This record gives sequence, structure tokens and C-alpha cells, in this order.
Amino acid sequence: DVLFLLDSSGSVASYEFFRMVDFLKELLLPFSLGPDQVRVGLLQVGTEPHLEFSFDTYSSQDGLQAALGRTKQLKGDTNTVDALLMARNQVLKQGVPGGARPDLPRVLVWLTDGVDPGEVQEPMARLREEGVAVLVVSTGHGNYQVLREAVSPPAEEHLFFVDIDDINIISEDLRNAIIEIIRAERLQVKSVTTTTAQLEWRPVLAGTGYYDIQFGPIRSGQTGGPGGPGTSPGTGLGPFQRITRPGDASSAKLTDLRPDTTYTVTLTPKANLEFLNSLHTTFTTQPVNLPQPEVQTLSTVTVSESSTNSVRVSWGPLLPHLIQGYQLEYSALPTGPLRVVSVSNRQNSTVLTGLQPDTQYLVTVSARQSSGRERAMTVKVCTQEVLPALSDLQLTTVGNESVQLRWKGSYDGLRGYWVTWERGQSQRSTLYLPPNRLSTTLNHVPSRARICVSPVYRTARGEGLCCTA
Repeated sequence: DVLFLLDSSGSVASYEFFRMVDFLKELLLPFSLGPDQVRVGLLQVGTEPHLEFSFDTYSSQDGLQAALGRTKQLKGDTNTVDALLMARNQVLKQGVPGGARPDLPRVLVWLTDGVDPGEVQEPMARLREEGVAVLVVSTGHGNYQVLREAVSPPAEEHLFFVDIDDINIISEDLRNAIIEIIRAERLQVKSVTTTTAQLEWRPVLAGTGYYDIQFGPIRSGQTGGPGGPGTSPGTGLGPFQRITRPGDASSAKLTDLRPDTTYTVTLTPKANLEFLNSLHTTFTTQPVNLPQPEVQTLSTVTVSESSTNSVRVSWGPLLPHLIQGYQLEYSALPTGPLRVVSVSNRQNSTVLTGLQPDTQYLVTVSARQSSGRERAMTVKVCTQEVLPALSDLQLTTVGNESVQLRWKGSYDGLRGYWVTWERGQSQRSTLYLPPNRLSTTLNHVPSRARICVSPVYRTARGEGLCCTA
């Protein structure tokens, strides 16, 4: 259930408002809608909040797109606090008519111009404590700290600053962030055997508090079973068990399970004496008469951190008790020389260096087992092309906490520029500019802030330049 909180007040120009609405139409177009799929609501911010439509209003893209096209701006004051109270007490409240569905992820996406957001820290904190994932898109560049504190961690993935004319550039990133939340907030059970199971979840406590996990049998495929005091209510299959995990944990191993038995699991995050939303799931252990699945000593190989002359190759799972070591063989396609790298059994990644720019390589990862068997997987990787770097970055102070940046650009394949400036050890603002812009003015920039400009190409970012305000 995804609720969009749209700034419809008078501080937003009419042109900006219609650009935001068009952005929502493009953002939501790929989603499958319906009672058993994604549901979307729209709440407008003005002098009084206005619920444009609730989660159960539209179950088709045609209806949703038409409704967005009919959306009119409210104007008036920017009363975000009252809109958040309505969101929390009505729209995002689970189990009430027209509200969110129980035990399913809830997402709040706030689109704002960043002007006078109000005292939103407390209502946003309440929503996050109740399990709502908060994302923010700001078309202005003020109130960074307020907006950063509003979003759910990690802030670098859930807070977006962008000019209104370039807002569509973040459509894919924002959509992926929503999808990741929808997928990750469910409680998952993996690697189920006859007597054990691995429980995994998305961390919501940011290192504080703890997770309370209770699990027990509710149905058995076997006849008979132990009973007596402390057993599961009404089943006679055995006692419920309880374990705890620290606040920074994201998994737990369930042990001492019975074969061929269905278990129920409840995970409750607990912090600051307040209980957050519990997650629930069920699973069934393997029967003893079935052979256990063969351990996949090598099941995934991924590539990341690609540059012009290096690339990181990662693999999994990491099983040092079964693996003697790993070997990587790689060569440039089609007929480059073969190179070999050996890696210890306690590593699950390595960086291949000395590669040629803009070249495709064939990489084979082999896991040598203690039993003498070997399993291998092969992937193709591409290094980045050498991209033109930014040149001649100039900074001029134009007022109190305001600076003007100028640079030289206009290269083939240029998509735009990323401007970033730091406001402290953990604070950073970002701004995306189109390729025809070779200057910009930044406001509210503190003294000695580090400012960087990087060119963005179709495949990657080019080398940028930095200066200090």
C-alpha cells in the first residue's frame, strides 16, 4: 500500500504542480494494481488535507491515470503536519475501512518543494515506528536536515533532491526503492531442512532495541506426537519456542524442529518500550524420508564496481567448512590471454585489475570442495570506457551562503551533471542538471563546504572536479 503525500499548497507554482503529477503518472505506470497487488492512494497538502483517492479506489491503470490527470491544485498554506496526522490515523492505519491491509508493507512517498515543511519530525517518527517506510522527493534545496531525518534509513537511498524540470530522471531509482521496500519487508524463510530453517527480514531498528521471535508447530504430517504441559495450544505437537536477536540483526536460525511439520513464526521489533508492527509467516520442514537437497557450494556470481581497468567479482554462498578455495579464470573476448587468480575459502569477492577499457571479459569462478568435487559458474563482464573528465571548475561567492559554479563541458554522449556538496560529516546534498547547463547557483552553502561536479554519461559518471566554498 503506497500513499503519495503531494504538496499542493500555494508555495508550489502551477507549473511545478503539474510537473509533479506527470511525474507520478510515469512513475506508477509499470505497477500492477488490484486488491491482491499494489494499491495507491493520493493525499494532497494544503490549508486542510484533502484525500484525492484512497487505496481501494482504483484497481486498474486506466482509472488511476485518469484520476491523476483530473487532480487539481489546492493552493493555500503548507499544512503538512495535519496531512501526516490524517495519513497515520486514517489512510495508513491497518484494519480500518479504506485503510491499509494488515501484515503488508506500507510506503509513504512525500513530494515537496522543500519550502517551510513545518514540524514534521515527530509525526514522521511515529509513522516509521509503526512500520511505515518513508521516502521524500524535494524539488528545492533547503531544509536538508529536516528532510533527511524524515526518511527511513538508509537516507541516501530514500531521499531525492532534483530540479522540477529534471524530475523524471529519478523515476527509475524511486520506483526501484519502492519495489525493494515492498519485497524486503516480508518475513522470509529459507534453507529449510528436516530440523532447521533460516529466518530473514529487513532491519527496521537501526541497531537499537531487539527482535522477539516466537515459533511453534501448528500441524504435523506424522501421526502421533508429544503432548503435555507447555505444548502448542490445541495441537499437542510440542512447545512454542522464543528467541531474541539484537537490533542490527537481519536473520536467525531456527533449530530443534520436527520433520514434516508446519510451523508459525512471529517476529516483533521492540525499541524504546514501544512495540512495532509484527511480521508473521508459516513454513513446513522437510520429511525425513526425502533426501536432503544438495548443498549449493556456488550458486551466485555477481559483478560490481566496474571501472575502466578493474571490476569486482563476488560469489556465494560462503561455506569455508566445505570449500578448500576458489579460482578465477578470466580473459578478454574474443581471444585475449587467460589469467588465473586463486582466492582463499574465506573470501567471497575479489577485484580483477589490469583490465583494458571498454572491453568484454569472460570470467569463470570455480569452487574446489574438500571432497574433490568442483563447481564452476561463468559470467561476462564489461569494463567502462574512458570518459572525458570535467574541466575548469570555477567557484564565485555571490552572497551570504550562496555560491555560483561554472565549468566547461559539452562532450559526446553526455547526459547531464551531478552536483554534490557536503554539509558536515554525514550530510550531503545532490542536484542533477541537464547537459546544456554549464553553471548553477547554490544557496544555503556553509563555509568550507566541499562542492563537486561530475559529468554523467550513458554508461557511468566521468571524473569530476571539487572545490571548497
